Amino acid sequence: MEGSRSEGRRLRGSWAAATLLVVGALAWVATPAVLIQPFRGQTAFGVAVAYELRQKAPTVTLGGFLLLLPVVVHLARHLTRRWQWAPLALLAFLAGGAAWFARQNHFEWMFNPLSRPTYAPATLVDFADDRDMVVAIEIQGEAVAYPVRQMAYHHIVQDTVGGVPVASTY
Repeated sequence: MEGSRSEGRRLRGSWAAATLLVVGALAWVATPAVLIQPFRGQTAFGVAVAYELRQKAPTVTLGGFLLLLPVVVHLARHLTRRWQWAPLALLAFLAGGAAWFARQNHFEWMFNPLSRPTYAPATLVDFADDRDMVVAIEIQGEAVAYPVRQMAYHHIVQDTVGGVPVASTY
């Protein structure tokens, strides 16, 4: 009876460890994306934390995944019901997903450059208000204005103004 109780505690501890490893890996990967959102107040400390987490994410998530493997094997050996495989598979999938996502440049996904902007005469624009901030460029008599609201999501607009290639950033 005591052995059964002890084994039950070990299994609960293994489930808790597996869950904590996965939640930690997901939090490690998601935090930089949360800290570096457009239109949100950012601090120098928050940006520094985001880049530090981002830099170490591949190593940390791979380490977490490798630590999770023996826990998953231990739990798999003690599964007695078919439904118990679903949460175990979900944990393994999420840990693998975090390890994969940590190797992707999600800042590029969030702030992909706007490479082919389209234009409309100012009189026809209904999505910008006269009080909206814009980044304006005038070269050789040709003038364009990029709404800061749009640039916050792209950060770089590649364009040609007055026959000159330009890259405008915000």
